Amino acid sequence: MVGHVDGNVLAGPLSELFQFDVTTASARCVSCGDVATLACAMVYVEPASLIVRCRNCDDVLMVIVQEPDLTCIELRGMAWLQVPR
Repeated sequence: MVGHVDGNVLAGPLSELFQFDVTTASARCVSCGDVATLACAMVYVEPASLIVRCRNCDDVLMVIVQEPDLTCIELRGMAWLQVPR
């Protein structure tokens, strides 16, 4: 991984799956308990995936793998995801 961008990069790929701006959702990190919107996360962009890390402790919150015919989302590092109305 070279460097990270902020969580706003998640708006494009996740807008295909969710009907709200997912970058405004808050998540709680399982490792350190930090609560922040996904826009504040550190996102590492790989050729076929996005690795979303906690802004506080750098642990993995989410991994998004994009293939031409599917998208796979792993949420292993989130205790919860809170969606604003």
